[in-house]
Amino acid sequence: MNMKEATQLAEQISDHVQGGAVELAYALLLPILNQRTRFTYLDRIGGIIGAGSLEGVNNFVARISEDKTEGGWAVIGGALKTQLDRDLRGAFSRAQDYIIAADVWYGADILGERVPGPSLVTHFEEALTLLQFWRDHPNRWVRRAVGVGAHFWAKRSKGNPDLEEDAASLINLLEPMFTEWEMDAVKGVGWGLKTLGRYYPKLMADWLPGQVHRKHRAIMRNKAMKFLSEEQKMRVKHET
Repeated sequence: MNMKEATQLAEQISDHVQGGAVELAYALLLPILNQRTRFTYLDRIGGIIGAGSLEGVNNFVARISEDKTEGGWAVIGGALKTQLDRDLRGAFSRAQDYIIAADVWYGADILGERVPGPSLVTHFEEALTLLQFWRDHPNRWVRRAVGVGAHFWAKRSKGNPDLEEDAASLINLLEPMFTEWEMDAVKGVGWGLKTLGRYYPKLMADWLPGQVHRKHRAIMRNKAMKFLSEEQKMRVKHET
């Protein structure tokens, strides 16, 4: 498959979705999900499908979710990503439901990088507010996705100094999660802290000394310190 073929397939699927022929649309998509297909193609397919009416798209992504394929989560994430401008809260709610339904690390990561992550880039304040509810969610995969979203934002920021205040807000969002104990969630939160520390090392070096005295997983601290300079690491250790 190439991008042109992915686009053509997505357009065919979208026509069926908007016509209410969900099973026919899914029959066209299923062979792609049953083989290893590059996520860039799956994102394109999801994005084209997701541009249709909310009702039709949401019915179709619900059908995709039933089989719990890895590629299916990417298509769902791509479709939900296109809804951020017109139904941000709904896209968040559906992403959360599918993260729980996936019940596996790659489901949380795939959806986290396609809904909360991009929403932080384009709708920062509202996304930040919505993620506060995810941070306290009883499901570990939903909590993991908070860190994944922060990682995505930090990666896109590339350390832009004009975004330093937003970076600090994300660190504050993750602060209560520094003591997260469920390892599946710890890895996601640590991933977010690591990438924030990579692009905003001074913020991380200033913040960490106030955290490491709290009971925490060593992997959380180690990830947060990953990209700090040796001088900054020594400062963290010295000030704790």
